[in-house]
Amino acid sequence: MFGLTTLGIVHTAISLVAVAAGAWALARDKAIEPDSPLGRTYLWTTALTCLTGFGIFQHGGFGKPHALGVLTLLVLAAVLLARRTTLFGRLSRHVVTIAMTTTFFFHMVPGLTETFTRLPADAPLFSSPEDPALLKLVGVFFVLYLIGVALQVRRLRAGAALAPAGGAAIG
Repeated sequence: MFGLTTLGIVHTAISLVAVAAGAWALARDKAIEPDSPLGRTYLWTTALTCLTGFGIFQHGGFGKPHALGVLTLLVLAAVLLARRTTLFGRLSRHVVTIAMTTTFFFHMVPGLTETFTRLPADAPLFSSPEDPALLKLVGVFFVLYLIGVALQVRRLRAGAALAPAGGAAIG
């Protein structure tokens, strides 16, 4: 199916769950909260997407998609550090929010690439991962990501300003 191996199909299914959970969380909560059911689903399926992706070698050996998987796992590790240690201090909430949104953007890069270099099946929209039109589309998603992060940071700062003295706003 669409040139996917069995592992590729499993990987794609898991990634679709991650993207759906992340999109739903962003739309509903304006952030992907790792402590919420949607956030936990997103976090675990994102990690599984990376891990299953390491076994896919459609274009030879270790490549850009694998590097993005490693980077995604490192960003998820930063989320765990920010949540479980004092390494980032008062910026921990910002690190968690921005990192979770960053991993959602990371999903978009291979998602757009793999989808639109395969579909529609008889005439894919883009010829290759290097197609200039595809790169422009990824650029549009990057701008949307930057706008989203800016709005999230503004929301976090507003929440911190409303927090009682000595306490931190969670929202």
